[in-house]
Amino acid sequence: QVQLVESGGGLVQPGGSLRLSCAASGRIMPSINVMGWYRQAPGKQRELVATFGSLGSTNYADSVKGRFTISRDNAKNTVFLQMNSLKPEDTAVYYCKFQGSGVYWGQGTQVTVSS
Repeated sequence: QVQLVESGGGLVQPGGSLRLSCAASGRIMPSINVMGWYRQAPGKQRELVATFGSLGSTNYADSVKGRFTISRDNAKNTVFLQMNSLKPEDTAVYYCKFQGSGVYWGQGTQVTVSS
């Protein structure tokens, strides 16, 4: 079992920045895994934002390329999402995901971009 604890959401004005963190604990096996962020806006399906594999590969949604940066601390099993130049359309609940021997989700953190 893997537990994910997210933090860093909140309310920010358009053009602002936020940094999300997600710490994984428990049976982090295998050592080769993928951690990432997904988001779900009201009335929409959950969508990929960015992922970071334990071997260093990254993947971003086109809508966030150039604005969001995902990073990872393998020693601490933590993944971060630096979000810059935020737009109202980035408003959503952001979920952390861990995929190794199984798939685990965090509880979600609300990000609201509004003036």
